Amino acid sequence: MSQENLTVVLHAQGDLRLVRHEHKREVLLKMHSVGICGSDVHYWQHGRIGDFVLKKPMVLGHEASGRVVKVGSAVEHLNVGDRVAIEPGVPRKVDEYVKNGRYNLSPTIFFCATPPDDGNLSQYYKHSANFCYKLPDNVTYEEGALIEPLSVGIHACRRGGVTLGSTVLICGAGPIGLVSLLVAKAMGASKVVITDLFPERLTMAKELGADFQLTVKKGDGAQQLAKSVEDLLGAQPHITIECTGVESCVQTAIYATRSGGVIVLVGHGSEMVTVPLINAAVREVDIRGVFRYSNTWPMAIAMLASGKVNVKPLVTHRFPLKQAIAAFETTRQGLGIKVMLKCDQNDQDP
Repeated sequence: MSQENLTVVLHAQGDLRLVRHEHKREVLLKMHSVGICGSDVHYWQHGRIGDFVLKKPMVLGHEASGRVVKVGSAVEHLNVGDRVAIEPGVPRKVDEYVKNGRYNLSPTIFFCATPPDDGNLSQYYKHSANFCYKLPDNVTYEEGALIEPLSVGIHACRRGGVTLGSTVLICGAGPIGLVSLLVAKAMGASKVVITDLFPERLTMAKELGADFQLTVKKGDGAQQLAKSVEDLLGAQPHITIECTGVESCVQTAIYATRSGGVIVLVGHGSEMVTVPLINAAVREVDIRGVFRYSNTWPMAIAMLASGKVNVKPLVTHRFPLKQAIAAFETTRQGLGIKVMLKCDQNDQDP
């Protein structure tokens, strides 16, 4: 940082040294707003997500924004006092994925709140300056924190090829489904159908611009739902963005998408699922995966600053950091859409 950090380092048995260590390319942030993600709750409840297993205490949080309070000597684009949004994934080395611009796929990437890497749900946090993005004056801290889930929507729509005139089906109206809706409309989708089990989520989707909302009832068959989507649109959608990870929803995505179309799998559920793969194959329906995102923060900031995308309605609950347990419990119970923790006790504003 701007002041060297005197550190006691044990190099070997009997070899204890005082080292002046400076994080030249990092910034220290006073955290302001951190959203609670479903993955945070999953780690809390289950201690793992797939191959990422909690083996030691870990700080949660990766949807975050804050204010710069110290700057490393090699940092040129940020100054003390700047408000920034944090991209939580930072490559540790320049491998083939980083060179190709798909650094999200790097097997050694640092990612906040993914074992063993700590997150940023704290009062102060240091991060690579290259992955901190200055917020325009008309973009709030909470909007800055919501750039992380918004980035998932941007990456999903890019992977699906959403463009002017696209018709889109979105399975699931949770936070990721809703940001995918916002991005799809901003990218020019002419009609968007969104599905969910819960009518209140579909009400929110309608307010955010969904052209059609389809309530899914337990027991509805995949082909039946696909037919309902076609009836609403008047044709099968060009692109389906599947945000639930539920096996039956993946099946619906395949049956619903038009021949030559694209399915984007955003939700990650069971490792093994049964799907009508040959149906997709003979109709040349492409199935594309999504893992986090890459190169999305500049676009997300531009969307927010221009007013083309409004994520403010997504925040339904706010808690001070000291009430984090209650905030996590609120998210676990599925109450509201996005729960935001406020880390600065002197500034609880959005």
